[in-house]
Amino acid sequence: MQMPLQKLQKTGRFRKRLQQAAVVQFALLAVFLGAVIIISTGMGYIQLPPATVVKIIFAKLSGQSNLLEGMDSIFPVVVMDVRLPRILSAAIVGAGLAISGVVFQGILLNPLADPYTLGVSAGAAFGASLAILFNIGMMGSYSVPLFAFAGAVVTLLFVVYLSSSSGGLSSNNLILSGIIVAAILSAGISFLKYVADEQVAVIIFWLMGSFGSKTWTDVSLTFLFIFTGFLAFMFFARDMNLLSLGNRTASSLGVDTRKVTIFLLVTASLVAAICVSVSGIIGFVGLLVPHMMRLLTGPDNRRLIPMSLLAGAILLLIADTVTRAVLPSEIPIGVLTALIGGPFFCYIFRKQQRTRKVL
Repeated sequence: MQMPLQKLQKTGRFRKRLQQAAVVQFALLAVFLGAVIIISTGMGYIQLPPATVVKIIFAKLSGQSNLLEGMDSIFPVVVMDVRLPRILSAAIVGAGLAISGVVFQGILLNPLADPYTLGVSAGAAFGASLAILFNIGMMGSYSVPLFAFAGAVVTLLFVVYLSSSSGGLSSNNLILSGIIVAAILSAGISFLKYVADEQVAVIIFWLMGSFGSKTWTDVSLTFLFIFTGFLAFMFFARDMNLLSLGNRTASSLGVDTRKVTIFLLVTASLVAAICVSVSGIIGFVGLLVPHMMRLLTGPDNRRLIPMSLLAGAILLLIADTVTRAVLPSEIPIGVLTALIGGPFFCYIFRKQQRTRKVL
Protein backbone atom coordinates (compact mmCIF):
# COMPACT_ATOMS: atom_id res chain seq x y z
CA MET A 1 0.00 0.00 0.00
CA GLN A 2 2.96 2.33 0.62
CA MET A 3 4.37 2.22 -2.95
CA PRO A 4 1.09 3.10 -4.71
CA LEU A 5 0.57 5.91 -2.17
CA GLN A 6 4.02 7.32 -2.91
CA LYS A 7 3.32 7.15 -6.64
CA LEU A 8 0.04 8.99 -6.17
CA GLN A 9 1.77 11.68 -4.12
CA LYS A 10 4.47 12.11 -6.78
CA THR A 11 1.80 12.28 -9.51
CA GLY A 12 -0.12 14.89 -7.52
CA ARG A 13 3.01 17.00 -7.03
CA PHE A 14 3.84 16.73 -10.73
CA ARG A 15 0.36 17.88 -11.72
CA LYS A 16 0.56 20.76 -9.27
CA ARG A 17 3.88 21.87 -10.73
CA LEU A 18 2.44 21.67 -14.24
CA GLN A 19 -0.50 23.82 -13.18
CA GLN A 20 1.80 26.36 -11.54
CA ALA A 21 4.03 26.47 -14.62
CA ALA A 22 0.96 26.98 -16.84
CA VAL A 23 -0.24 29.87 -14.65
CA VAL A 24 3.20 31.51 -14.77
CA GLN A 25 3.43 31.10 -18.55
CA PHE A 26 -0.06 32.54 -19.04
CA ALA A 27 0.70 35.50 -16.75
CA LEU A 28 3.95 36.27 -18.56
CA LEU A 29 2.25 36.16 -21.95
CA ALA A 30 -0.59 38.36 -20.66
CA VAL A 31 1.89 40.96 -19.35
CA PHE A 32 3.82 40.83 -22.63
CA LEU A 33 0.59 41.34 -24.60
CA GLY A 34 -0.28 44.37 -22.49
CA ALA A 35 3.20 45.81 -23.04
CA VAL A 36 2.96 45.25 -26.80
CA ILE A 37 -0.42 47.02 -26.89
CA ILE A 38 0.97 50.05 -25.04
CA ILE A 39 4.15 50.25 -27.12
CA SER A 40 2.28 49.73 -30.39
CA THR A 41 -0.21 52.48 -29.52
CA GLY A 42 2.65 54.95 -29.16
CA MET A 43 4.21 54.07 -32.52
CA GLY A 44 3.34 55.83 -35.76
CA TYR A 45 3.65 59.20 -37.45
CA ILE A 46 3.04 60.87 -34.08
CA GLN A 47 5.40 59.20 -31.58
CA LEU A 48 4.07 58.91 -28.02
CA PRO A 49 5.99 57.55 -25.00
CA PRO A 50 4.38 54.59 -23.17
CA ALA A 51 3.76 56.72 -20.06
CA THR A 52 1.67 59.16 -22.10
CA VAL A 53 -0.32 56.32 -23.66
CA VAL A 54 -1.06 54.81 -20.25
CA LYS A 55 -2.08 58.21 -18.88
CA ILE A 56 -4.50 58.82 -21.77
CA ILE A 57 -6.10 55.37 -21.49
CA PHE A 58 -6.44 55.65 -17.71
CA ALA A 59 -7.92 59.16 -17.99
CA LYS A 60 -10.50 58.03 -20.53
CA LEU A 61 -11.48 54.89 -18.60
CA SER A 62 -11.69 56.63 -15.22
CA GLY A 63 -13.23 59.86 -16.51
CA GLN A 64 -10.52 61.98 -14.90
CA SER A 65 -10.05 64.48 -17.71
CA ASN A 66 -7.86 66.65 -15.49
CA LEU A 67 -5.00 64.20 -16.13
CA LEU A 68 -4.93 65.40 -19.75
CA GLU A 69 -4.37 69.06 -18.87
CA GLY A 70 -1.33 70.53 -20.61
CA MET A 71 -1.32 67.73 -23.19
CA ASP A 72 -1.83 68.32 -26.91
CA SER A 73 -5.53 67.76 -27.65
CA ILE A 74 -4.70 65.62 -30.68
CA PHE A 75 -2.96 62.95 -28.59
CA PRO A 76 -6.13 61.48 -26.95
CA VAL A 77 -7.87 61.42 -30.34
CA VAL A 78 -4.95 59.57 -31.96
CA VAL A 79 -4.78 57.03 -29.13
CA MET A 80 -8.46 56.37 -28.41
CA ASP A 81 -10.14 56.92 -31.79
CA VAL A 82 -7.50 55.98 -34.35
CA ARG A 83 -4.87 53.57 -33.05
CA LEU A 84 -6.40 51.65 -30.17
CA PRO A 85 -9.45 50.29 -32.07
CA ARG A 86 -7.16 49.01 -34.82
CA ILE A 87 -4.67 47.54 -32.36
CA LEU A 88 -7.33 45.75 -30.29
CA SER A 89 -9.04 44.47 -33.44
CA ALA A 90 -5.74 42.95 -34.60
CA ALA A 91 -5.15 41.33 -31.20
CA ILE A 92 -8.68 39.88 -30.99
CA VAL A 93 -8.60 38.53 -34.55
CA GLY A 94 -5.19 36.96 -33.93
CA ALA A 95 -6.52 35.30 -30.77
CA GLY A 96 -9.60 34.01 -32.60
CA LEU A 97 -7.61 32.53 -35.49
CA ALA A 98 -5.18 30.86 -33.08
CA ILE A 99 -7.79 29.12 -30.90
CA SER A 100 -9.83 28.01 -33.91
CA GLY A 101 -6.62 26.57 -35.35
CA VAL A 102 -6.12 24.58 -32.13
CA VAL A 103 -9.62 23.13 -32.45
CA PHE A 104 -9.22 22.19 -36.12
CA GLN A 105 -5.89 20.47 -35.54
CA GLY A 106 -7.24 18.69 -32.46
CA ILE A 107 -10.52 17.49 -34.01
CA LEU A 108 -9.31 16.62 -37.51
CA LEU A 109 -6.05 15.11 -36.13
CA ASN A 110 -4.19 16.81 -38.97
CA PRO A 111 -1.13 19.00 -38.21
CA LEU A 112 -1.73 20.98 -41.42
CA ALA A 113 -5.32 21.89 -40.52
CA ASP A 114 -6.09 25.56 -39.93
CA PRO A 115 -9.21 27.76 -39.53
CA TYR A 116 -9.64 27.85 -43.32
CA THR A 117 -9.55 24.08 -43.88
CA LEU A 118 -13.30 23.79 -44.46
CA GLY A 119 -13.37 26.55 -47.05
CA VAL A 120 -14.54 29.29 -44.70
CA SER A 121 -12.05 31.81 -46.08
CA ALA A 122 -13.08 31.11 -49.68
CA GLY A 123 -16.75 31.56 -48.77
CA ALA A 124 -16.04 34.82 -46.97
CA ALA A 125 -13.94 36.07 -49.88
CA PHE A 126 -16.69 35.22 -52.36
CA GLY A 127 -19.32 37.03 -50.27
CA ALA A 128 -17.11 40.09 -49.83
CA SER A 129 -16.26 40.15 -53.54
CA LEU A 130 -19.96 40.14 -54.42
CA ALA A 131 -20.62 43.05 -52.06
CA ILE A 132 -17.71 45.05 -53.48
CA LEU A 133 -18.50 44.26 -57.13
CA PHE A 134 -22.17 45.25 -56.92
CA ASN A 135 -21.43 48.14 -54.54
CA ILE A 136 -23.92 46.90 -51.97
CA GLY A 137 -24.19 49.52 -49.23
CA MET A 138 -27.41 48.75 -47.42
CA MET A 139 -25.49 48.38 -44.13
CA GLY A 140 -23.02 51.18 -44.77
CA SER A 141 -19.43 50.26 -43.97
CA TYR A 142 -20.61 46.92 -42.51
CA SER A 143 -22.03 45.62 -45.79
CA VAL A 144 -18.80 43.91 -46.90
CA PRO A 145 -18.12 42.24 -43.49
CA LEU A 146 -21.77 41.13 -43.34
CA PHE A 147 -21.64 39.55 -46.80
CA ALA A 148 -18.28 37.97 -45.95
CA PHE A 149 -19.71 36.40 -42.80
CA ALA A 150 -22.81 35.20 -44.66
CA GLY A 151 -20.66 33.64 -47.37
CA ALA A 152 -18.53 31.86 -44.78
CA VAL A 153 -21.58 30.49 -42.94
CA VAL A 154 -23.27 29.25 -46.12
CA THR A 155 -20.03 27.60 -47.21
CA LEU A 156 -19.64 25.90 -43.83
CA LEU A 157 -23.19 24.53 -43.91
CA PHE A 158 -22.70 23.19 -47.44
CA VAL A 159 -19.38 21.54 -46.53
CA VAL A 160 -20.95 19.82 -43.51
CA TYR A 161 -23.90 18.70 -45.65
CA LEU A 162 -21.63 17.41 -48.40
CA SER A 163 -19.40 15.47 -46.02
CA SER A 164 -22.35 14.00 -44.13
CA SER A 165 -24.02 12.75 -47.30
CA SER A 166 -20.94 10.85 -48.45
CA GLY A 167 -20.64 8.10 -45.90
CA GLY A 168 -20.78 9.82 -42.53
CA LEU A 169 -19.06 12.77 -40.93
CA SER A 170 -15.34 12.03 -40.70
CA SER A 171 -12.15 14.04 -40.79
CA ASN A 172 -11.26 12.89 -44.29
CA ASN A 173 -14.74 13.67 -45.62
CA LEU A 174 -14.69 17.15 -44.07
CA ILE A 175 -11.24 18.01 -45.40
CA LEU A 176 -12.03 16.67 -48.88
CA SER A 177 -15.36 18.51 -48.99
CA GLY A 178 -13.67 21.72 -47.85
CA ILE A 179 -11.04 21.43 -50.60
CA ILE A 180 -13.69 20.82 -53.27
CA VAL A 181 -15.90 23.73 -52.22
CA ALA A 182 -12.92 26.07 -51.79
CA ALA A 183 -11.71 25.24 -55.31
CA ILE A 184 -15.13 26.03 -56.77
CA LEU A 185 -15.36 29.30 -54.86
CA SER A 186 -11.82 30.28 -55.84
CA ALA A 187 -12.85 29.93 -59.47
CA GLY A 188 -15.88 32.09 -58.74
CA ILE A 189 -13.69 34.75 -57.11
CA SER A 190 -11.37 34.75 -60.13
CA PHE A 191 -14.38 35.31 -62.40
CA LEU A 192 -15.63 38.19 -60.20
CA LYS A 193 -12.19 39.81 -60.37
CA TYR A 194 -12.20 39.38 -64.15
CA VAL A 195 -15.48 41.29 -64.55
CA ALA A 196 -14.81 43.83 -61.79
CA ASP A 197 -12.87 46.37 -63.92
CA GLU A 198 -11.85 49.27 -61.64
CA GLN A 199 -13.26 47.49 -58.55
CA VAL A 200 -10.72 44.69 -58.86
CA ALA A 201 -8.12 46.62 -56.84
CA VAL A 202 -10.56 46.94 -53.92
CA ILE A 203 -11.32 43.21 -54.03
CA ILE A 204 -7.63 42.25 -54.13
CA PHE A 205 -6.79 44.59 -51.25
CA TRP A 206 -9.60 43.13 -49.11
CA LEU A 207 -8.47 39.58 -49.89
CA MET A 208 -4.95 40.34 -48.64
CA GLY A 209 -6.21 41.55 -45.23
CA SER A 210 -6.12 44.88 -43.42
CA PHE A 211 -7.10 46.46 -40.09
CA GLY A 212 -7.40 50.01 -41.38
CA SER A 213 -10.37 52.17 -40.31
CA LYS A 214 -11.52 49.90 -37.49
CA THR A 215 -13.89 51.33 -34.88
CA TRP A 216 -14.87 50.53 -31.32
CA THR A 217 -17.98 48.81 -32.71
CA ASP A 218 -15.72 46.38 -34.58
CA VAL A 219 -13.75 45.78 -31.38
CA SER A 220 -16.80 45.10 -29.21
CA LEU A 221 -18.60 42.81 -31.67
CA THR A 222 -15.47 40.83 -32.50
CA PHE A 223 -14.55 40.48 -28.83
CA LEU A 224 -18.06 39.24 -27.97
CA PHE A 225 -17.99 36.45 -30.56
CA ILE A 226 -14.36 35.44 -29.99
CA PHE A 227 -14.75 35.34 -26.20
CA THR A 228 -17.92 33.24 -26.51
CA GLY A 229 -16.06 30.81 -28.75
CA PHE A 230 -13.15 30.69 -26.30
CA LEU A 231 -15.49 29.77 -23.43
CA ALA A 232 -17.05 27.02 -25.56
CA PHE A 233 -13.62 25.61 -26.45
CA MET A 234 -12.50 25.63 -22.82
CA PHE A 235 -15.70 23.85 -21.78
CA PHE A 236 -14.99 21.03 -24.26
CA ALA A 237 -11.20 21.02 -23.79
CA ARG A 238 -11.26 17.72 -21.90
CA ASP A 239 -13.44 16.12 -24.58
CA MET A 240 -10.97 17.30 -27.22
CA ASN A 241 -8.18 15.60 -25.30
CA LEU A 242 -10.14 12.34 -25.34
CA LEU A 243 -11.03 12.68 -29.03
CA SER A 244 -7.32 12.76 -29.83
CA LEU A 245 -7.16 9.16 -28.54
CA GLY A 246 -9.67 8.01 -31.16
CA ASN A 247 -13.44 7.89 -31.40
CA ARG A 248 -13.79 4.45 -29.80
CA THR A 249 -11.74 5.39 -26.74
CA ALA A 250 -13.53 8.72 -26.39
CA SER A 251 -16.95 7.06 -26.69
CA SER A 252 -16.03 4.49 -24.04
CA LEU A 253 -15.14 7.38 -21.71
CA GLY A 254 -18.53 9.05 -22.14
CA VAL A 255 -17.94 11.51 -25.00
CA ASP A 256 -20.65 11.88 -27.63
CA THR A 257 -18.09 12.03 -30.42
CA ARG A 258 -20.46 13.00 -33.24
CA LYS A 259 -22.19 15.86 -31.42
CA VAL A 260 -18.99 17.21 -29.88
CA THR A 261 -17.13 17.06 -33.20
CA ILE A 262 -19.87 18.86 -35.12
CA PHE A 263 -20.32 21.49 -32.41
CA LEU A 264 -16.61 22.27 -32.14
CA LEU A 265 -16.02 22.37 -35.88
CA VAL A 266 -19.03 24.62 -36.47
CA THR A 267 -18.07 26.92 -33.58
CA ALA A 268 -14.42 27.13 -34.71
CA SER A 269 -15.54 27.86 -38.27
CA LEU A 270 -17.87 30.62 -37.06
CA VAL A 271 -15.03 32.14 -35.04
CA ALA A 272 -12.85 32.06 -38.16
CA ALA A 273 -15.71 33.54 -40.20
CA ILE A 274 -15.99 36.48 -37.79
CA CYS A 275 -12.24 37.05 -38.02
CA VAL A 276 -12.22 36.94 -41.81
CA SER A 277 -15.21 39.28 -42.09
CA VAL A 278 -13.39 41.85 -39.94
CA SER A 279 -9.87 41.65 -41.35
CA GLY A 280 -9.91 39.79 -44.65
CA ILE A 281 -7.89 36.63 -45.21
CA ILE A 282 -4.85 36.39 -42.94
CA GLY A 283 -2.98 33.13 -43.27
CA PHE A 284 -0.59 31.11 -41.11
CA VAL A 285 -1.69 32.52 -37.73
CA GLY A 286 -4.12 29.66 -37.05
CA LEU A 287 -1.64 27.16 -38.47
CA LEU A 288 1.57 28.35 -36.85
CA VAL A 289 0.58 29.47 -33.34
CA PRO A 290 -0.85 26.10 -32.14
CA HIS A 291 2.39 24.36 -33.16
CA MET A 292 4.52 26.95 -31.38
CA MET A 293 2.49 26.77 -28.18
CA ARG A 294 2.29 22.97 -28.28
CA LEU A 295 6.09 22.88 -28.04
CA LEU A 296 5.82 25.04 -24.91
CA THR A 297 2.75 23.66 -23.10
CA GLY A 298 2.29 20.15 -24.47
CA PRO A 299 -0.85 18.70 -26.11
CA ASP A 300 -3.30 19.31 -23.23
CA ASN A 301 -5.96 21.60 -24.71
CA ARG A 302 -6.85 22.98 -21.27
CA ARG A 303 -3.48 24.77 -21.32
CA LEU A 304 -2.96 24.99 -25.07
CA ILE A 305 -6.12 26.97 -25.86
CA PRO A 306 -5.57 29.92 -23.46
CA MET A 307 -1.86 30.09 -24.31
CA SER A 308 -2.64 30.11 -28.04
CA LEU A 309 -5.21 32.84 -27.42
CA LEU A 310 -2.53 35.18 -26.08
CA ALA A 311 0.20 34.10 -28.50
CA GLY A 312 -2.08 34.63 -31.51
CA ALA A 313 -2.97 38.09 -30.28
CA ILE A 314 0.70 38.98 -29.79
CA LEU A 315 1.80 37.62 -33.17
CA LEU A 316 -0.83 39.37 -35.26
CA LEU A 317 -0.52 42.61 -33.29
CA ILE A 318 3.24 42.72 -33.87
CA ALA A 319 2.72 41.99 -37.58
CA ASP A 320 0.14 44.77 -37.86
CA THR A 321 2.43 47.19 -36.01
CA VAL A 322 5.25 46.42 -38.44
CA THR A 323 3.03 47.11 -41.45
CA ARG A 324 1.57 50.27 -39.89
CA ALA A 325 4.48 51.95 -38.13
CA VAL A 326 7.79 50.34 -39.14
CA LEU A 327 7.72 49.81 -42.90
CA PRO A 328 8.05 52.87 -45.16
CA SER A 329 4.60 52.21 -46.66
CA GLU A 330 1.81 50.01 -45.37
CA ILE A 331 1.40 46.61 -47.01
CA PRO A 332 -1.51 44.19 -46.52
CA ILE A 333 -0.99 42.26 -43.32
CA GLY A 334 -1.84 38.93 -44.97
CA VAL A 335 1.25 39.31 -47.14
CA LEU A 336 3.49 39.88 -44.11
CA THR A 337 2.10 36.95 -42.10
CA ALA A 338 2.63 34.65 -45.08
CA LEU A 339 6.19 35.88 -45.60
CA ILE A 340 7.02 35.37 -41.90
CA GLY A 341 4.88 32.32 -41.16
CA GLY A 342 5.73 30.26 -44.24
CA PRO A 343 9.51 29.90 -43.69
CA PHE A 344 9.07 29.56 -39.93
CA PHE A 345 6.53 26.78 -40.37
CA CYS A 346 8.89 25.05 -42.81
CA TYR A 347 11.58 25.19 -40.09
CA ILE A 348 9.27 23.68 -37.45
CA PHE A 349 8.06 20.98 -39.86
CA ARG A 350 11.62 20.04 -40.82
CA LYS A 351 12.69 19.96 -37.18
CA GLN A 352 9.83 17.59 -36.31
CA GLN A 353 10.85 15.30 -39.18
CA ARG A 354 14.43 15.13 -37.89
CA THR A 355 13.18 14.41 -34.38
CA ARG A 356 11.08 11.52 -35.64
CA LYS A 357 14.07 10.07 -37.53
CA VAL A 358 16.18 10.16 -34.36
CA LEU A 359 13.44 8.45 -32.38
